[in-house]
Amino acid sequence: MSSVTTARGKSGAMSSEQKMVIFASSLGTVFEWYDFYIYGTLGVFLAKYFFANVPPAVGFIFALLAFAAGFAVRPFGALIFGRLGDLIGRKYTFLITMTLMGVGTFFIGLLPGYATLGILAPILLIAFRLIQGLALGGEYGGAAIYVAEHAPADKRGFYTSWIQTTATLGLFMALLLILGIRTLMGEQAFGEWGWRIPFLLSAVLLVISIWIRLKLNESPLFQKMVAEGKASKRPLSEAFGEWKNAKIALCALLGATAGEAVIWYGGQFYALFFLTQTLKVPATTAQIMIAISLALGTPFFIFFGWLSDRIGRKPIMLAGFALGALTYFSIFQGLTHFANPALEKALAASPVTVTADPSECSFQFKATGTEKFTTGCDNIKAALVNLSVNYTNVQAPKGTPASVKIGDQVIPANTPDVAKVIAAAVKSHGYPAAADVNQINYPMTVLLLTILVIYVTMVYGPIAAWLVELFPTRIRYSGLSLPYHIGNGWFGGFLPATVFAIVAATGNIYSGLWYPIIIACMSFVVGLIFLPETKDRDITKV
Repeated sequence: MSSVTTARGKSGAMSSEQKMVIFASSLGTVFEWYDFYIYGTLGVFLAKYFFANVPPAVGFIFALLAFAAGFAVRPFGALIFGRLGDLIGRKYTFLITMTLMGVGTFFIGLLPGYATLGILAPILLIAFRLIQGLALGGEYGGAAIYVAEHAPADKRGFYTSWIQTTATLGLFMALLLILGIRTLMGEQAFGEWGWRIPFLLSAVLLVISIWIRLKLNESPLFQKMVAEGKASKRPLSEAFGEWKNAKIALCALLGATAGEAVIWYGGQFYALFFLTQTLKVPATTAQIMIAISLALGTPFFIFFGWLSDRIGRKPIMLAGFALGALTYFSIFQGLTHFANPALEKALAASPVTVTADPSECSFQFKATGTEKFTTGCDNIKAALVNLSVNYTNVQAPKGTPASVKIGDQVIPANTPDVAKVIAAAVKSHGYPAAADVNQINYPMTVLLLTILVIYVTMVYGPIAAWLVELFPTRIRYSGLSLPYHIGNGWFGGFLPATVFAIVAATGNIYSGLWYPIIIACMSFVVGLIFLPETKDRDITKV
């Protein structure tokens, strides 16, 4: 592929070189997402070993925040590697990012826990997450642009949609591998040391990915631009220092990537956390159902990418934002109904109410693990949060002693061993300690999870082509990468921790859904008004 004519492409069968471009780019990106998401999937074990100095519920939030740290630095990785991609090329930049990702993942698998290293253990864990986040900040843009710049003009949505499957396939791969190892080893051995194996296997995946990608040639559009002396010497300044380009990046962030991110992480990652942490579905059972839904939903990435070449990128993505905003509450309530009917019954029959002076109630998140929340209200709420019990707040006059009402039973905050008394009352009123696997309606639960995945495919399938077409070739890597990774790194990456924090603050297991719903609505409005349709644009312009 040495000419721009080939890069523009003509309608017809996909060439062997184009197939190799898609396969190599997609496979390498699958491995990077696998590396990134085994952390999230194994968050419970990481909390246990690296945040052992705090209560389990707080440790899990810490593990989520460490997970989010990798997302926090993704925009910085986008700046660093986006600039490199516009200066030295697409191919060599994503070879660098892949190597960094593999190294960071491998060393997480070797890292001793808190019992051995003390506070240094979580510090090093977060450091490796930061390396992963920086690497991922440069990977996606390179792969998406590389494929798009090889694609025929009328098939960019279809070609790049294969890249869009990689995040879901990476999660699917992580889930299957973890399930297989857990099954072979047994829960005890896996919990003690087997959870490290998926991290260590990344070394093998790294070697395979680098070997495959070394076979690729540089993008023909980039080669032509360099040969003509039209490459940007200051891509970051040009992309974000000039308003005509900066406003495109801003609109792309608010009108596309932010909404795409919350639908993606809400529909796939938070759904897994909701099943395991809130509904108390056994981890293996939840992972199997998520894996099935991913397998059923993933082909829709290709379908919506293909469809976007015919009707446009914009209407499909806007429809995905709208559907998510309109149906998230119903779908997650449906998950409770079908995955843990005993919990739904207990919520209806024996609602829990906390009555207290608001001045005595603190936000139930300990930022350092050393804070002491000792008021009656705090003790009650801490017990309920640790039990994942839904509750409502009733404001009492100043000085009123705190109490909790579970069904018809009232428990004052000054009751001896109040946490144990609350746990016993919760159990006696039908709140299950865990979901009964024999009561789960598997077909309906998987159906709802698949619907969430299809929403993901609607917003994610066309977005690579849309972003590529928004920016000129000379600053495409920089211009595309930053809004994409701010959207996905910050709006999406912080979603699980944000949603759980909202739930802890309000006591309502569904209240955290307002976060993805509000962001999706914002992107619908901004995208509708300010972002153009781009499917017929000529991307060869420098």
